[in-house]
Amino acid sequence: MNEPLRYQFIQDERLGISLPMLHLDWDDYSSEERADILLEWEEIRATIPDRILQLEVIIIEKTKQMSEEENFLRSCELNSEIHELASLINDLNIWFRVQQDHDTKVHQ
Repeated sequence: MNEPLRYQFIQDERLGISLPMLHLDWDDYSSEERADILLEWEEIRATIPDRILQLEVIIIEKTKQMSEEENFLRSCELNSEIHELASLINDLNIWFRVQQDHDTKVHQ
């Protein structure tokens, strides 16, 4: 019989990365499980700066398009798309700091 998953990483389509889903409180995991979780998260976390750079390139392109766009409705659409991409970058930055924040708390 399979034991239920105690944690997993699930792909977040919006952010383009996998996010941890912990089914227990952090303190309820063994030190080995915590190390496994942190190792997997660190591998995912390392991809976040490249993901942010990809989104920034798209923002730059859409900003250029918007500056040249004469159709007001299309300009509004581009502005909304830029806003969503900026929101993604903000969320990715928050996730990027998760490990850093955890390390800081552990060492205090």
